[in-house]
Parts: sequence; C-alpha cells; structure tokens
Amino acid sequence: MSVSRTRRNRTRRVRVGTTAIGGKEPVRVQSMTNTRTDDIRATLRQIRRLEQAGCELVRVAVPDHKAAAVLPKIRERTDIPLIADIHFDHRLALAAIRAGVDKVRINPGNIGSRQKVKNVVRAAQDRGVAIRVGVNAGSIEKKVLQKHRHPCAEAMVESLEHSLEPFEQLGFKGVVLSAKSTSGPDTIEAYRQMAKRWRYPLHLGLTEAGLKFEGAVRSAAVLGVLLNQGIGDTIRVSLTGDPVPEVVAGFEILRALGIRDHGPVVYSCPTCGRTEVDVEKLAREVSRAVRGIDAPLKIAVMGCVVNGPGEAREADFGIAGGRGKGALFVRGRVVRTCASHRITGELVKEMLRARNA
Repeated sequence: MSVSRTRRNRTRRVRVGTTAIGGKEPVRVQSMTNTRTDDIRATLRQIRRLEQAGCELVRVAVPDHKAAAVLPKIRERTDIPLIADIHFDHRLALAAIRAGVDKVRINPGNIGSRQKVKNVVRAAQDRGVAIRVGVNAGSIEKKVLQKHRHPCAEAMVESLEHSLEPFEQLGFKGVVLSAKSTSGPDTIEAYRQMAKRWRYPLHLGLTEAGLKFEGAVRSAAVLGVLLNQGIGDTIRVSLTGDPVPEVVAGFEILRALGIRDHGPVVYSCPTCGRTEVDVEKLAREVSRAVRGIDAPLKIAVMGCVVNGPGEAREADFGIAGGRGKGALFVRGRVVRTCASHRITGELVKEMLRARNA
C-alpha cells in the first residue's frame, strides 16, 4: 500500500447524500454553479452539464432568501449530492437544511454568534447533513489576523481551530475542513498543519485560482503537492467562467498522479520541425470523439515517425501521423494505415470494436 493511500485513510468518512468523503473513499471531484440559484432552469441545466463531465458533488450559492426558497425544487429535480454555500446569515443555512441539501458550507467567523452556529449544527445533526467549515485567507477572524499581522497559513489554521469549537462541543462528526488562499505556499502549509492536527476530511483548492489555463496550472501545482503526500479527500479547481472545465481539470490532476482513472486520456507530442500533420487539430478531434467513452484508456496522438510509433505502442490505442496518412496502433500492434482525414474515425471504430469484443 502506498504512503499516500495510507495517510488518506486516516481521515474520517463523512456521508454526503448518496456519496461519501474521506476514509477509504476515492478523492472526490466537485464544482460550483455560477448561475443565479433562483433561476431554476439555468441552475439545473448547469448541474446536468457538470454531472455529464463527471462531477460528484455540486455547490450552489445561497446569498438570499430567494435562493433558499427554490432549493426544494432543485433538490427534487437532481440526485447529485447538493451543497449550499452560506455566508453571513445563519437562517439561510437552516432553510437550506430544511430544503434537503446534503451539505452546507459555512465560515463560522462570518455567520454570527456561537449560538447561531450551534443552531445550524443541531439542525444538521437532526437531518444527517454534513458541514464544510471553511476559512479563507480573506475571512480570518479579526483578532487572529491582528495577532499574525497578515493572512498566513498559521493564521488560517488558528482561525479554523476557533471555528471548530462549537462543532466539537456538540460532538458533531460530519465535518469537512478547508483553508484556502490565493497563495500556493500558504495553502500547502495550512493543509499540512491541518492533516497533522485533525482527522476530519479535507477539501482542497486554491481560492480564486484564475482563468482557465492559468488557474488550472496553479491548482495542479498546489493540489499535486498535497495529493501526492496523501493529503486531501475532495477537490475543487476554482476557475473563472464555465465551471465544467473545473471538473475536467480536477480529474486530470488525479489521473496524472495515479490516484483516479476517469475515461480516456489523450496525450499528444509537442510537435517540432519533423511534424507533417496538424497534431493539435488531430488531438482535439480525437478528444471530442472519445468524450462519451468511460473506459480508462490511454490514447496517443503522435506527429512523426521518430518517436511516434514507439510512444503509440505504449498506449492502448495510438496514431502516428505522417504526410497525408497515419498508422493506427492497437495495444502495440499496427492494424492499418489510412488517409489522415479518416484516421480519427478509424480510431473510434477500433475502440468500439475492442469494447464490444
């Protein structure tokens, strides 16, 4: 058993609707809608798109009573574990719990008095609802921030420790923890400290990671360090814009570390002066063509005869392109060559043939 798996198994298992986080469960990938929650149709449409991408838990914003009022209708129309994101008003958390959500996300530092926090905890206990206790670098308790002078890892962890007191006083076990920052080093250090101190499952992420490309790179750098050390039970790659790429990026990070498989992985060469085929276009075509296949396959798209055939032979399926034609490999064996414009279709045919064999 790997070190990372052993360490990850030390966390408690917390039930969240039809799934669970922590313990021996796989690292879960989640995302958050960016529609107005009270626009039920748009929110459900986005939830379905996230599900199709493989998302395992979906969070929705509950900034006001209009959003809270529609949660029962959203709950009725989707089976995916549903998380309500709450800030400032504990009554919204209570309404979300009554509406049937599976988990609420709160920052006790901005939710009000300890009594209000305890009211939320008791309501969650009664209905079997999990709670993510989250602290961000921008929402550290004032007295803790004054003590540390700036939002460092130690400040986030200390603020989180204070936030946990009412949960532990009431013996509430359905806790998931997070401490996010835009700073990679601070985020890594905070989670390392949390993993040593508590057995609660940990939700990983960078807060406000950035645009699609930059945010994915930053998230991979930080989450990769932690996950490779066995730290983290669920992740969100926070990207600006359409949330579906968050799910794709999350699974790519897990797959690159050998933690989880999720559908085919298409890898392609970086191209060079030897290339005589449009590898980028071909790789995009292949990625689109295999999107509906759920088997964990390795597919190589190579652009020349130098490294191409060798790399393609290491994949389950592969293409090595040349001038106007390409070779199709199946588990290390050339099955045929054909014109470049037909190669993607031939690849999919071989994959489907192998799956149905």
